[in-house]
Amino acid sequence: MDYEEASIRPQRFSDFIGQTQVKANLETAVRAARGRCEVLDHVLLTGQPGLGKSSLARILANEMGSKCHIASAPLLRKTGDLTGVLLAMNPRDVLFVDEIHRLESRLEEILYPAMEDFRLDLIVGERVVPFDLLPFTLIAATTHAGMISEPLRARFGIAQHLQYYTPAELTLVVKRSARILGVPIDESGAAEIARRGRGTPRIANCLLRRARDHAQAHCEGRITASVVIEAADCLGIDTQGLDAMDRRLLQTLVSNGGPVGLNTLAASIQEDESAIANVREPYLLELGFVQRTPRGRIATPAAYSLLCITKRPLVSLFS
Repeated sequence: MDYEEASIRPQRFSDFIGQTQVKANLETAVRAARGRCEVLDHVLLTGQPGLGKSSLARILANEMGSKCHIASAPLLRKTGDLTGVLLAMNPRDVLFVDEIHRLESRLEEILYPAMEDFRLDLIVGERVVPFDLLPFTLIAATTHAGMISEPLRARFGIAQHLQYYTPAELTLVVKRSARILGVPIDESGAAEIARRGRGTPRIANCLLRRARDHAQAHCEGRITASVVIEAADCLGIDTQGLDAMDRRLLQTLVSNGGPVGLNTLAASIQEDESAIANVREPYLLELGFVQRTPRGRIATPAAYSLLCITKRPLVSLFS
């Protein structure tokens, strides 16, 4: 994470824009836990990348007056990696584990007693020795909620799903980021970035920085709607936030005419399968350009309209 991205991360609930119901639920849980002088229950945050899961984890730690320890599940390879982190925590600390669905099953087994009883079962010689942990909160984030095992999922007392942001919410995010970064921007410029931000604060903030570069290099430095349009055109980003690879994906589906499997689609557009499934497809589904069927992905009439292609009628074999 670069310095600018870190500087615009919200630190408190009052700074966090959007996800109204999720924020309200978490604020209630924090107030109740603090009122009882207890640790916050374990929290599972799900949703697409860039919607604020990591920011909410840090906010929860700050609101509880706790330190936030950060780990990425793919980097926790050995038993000692996880036990070392758990043993290093102080009372009421928060352990944030990103991409929890990629945690190895043998490490999950360590988490079960740790989450339920604040206990580690360590193997010493041929004996299992229980070791008491200080009370802590596990906050886990994932983009693949369906890949989390049911025993692990059941141990989270709080589960919240983050949705895509509305253009109005994203406009507020852009204006806040511009203010922190000292970037002059008017209402039309913020709204234009929000319109092209794919409902995702991380993407909108990235487009804000690129619009700033364009404004400083070619204009007077102030970001207006026309500046955003020029910058977005240079990047190949259209009014709905779709880029060249998104349009290539839709073109492939349209050209095929029928359902296309994920591996075939990835090979056709030379894009990684996980990038299609986790980054591109969810937004295209949200916009109604793609449908999933048991046989694969198909383009909707809206996709044909976007690409200015007339959908060919199906010809019956018996006509």
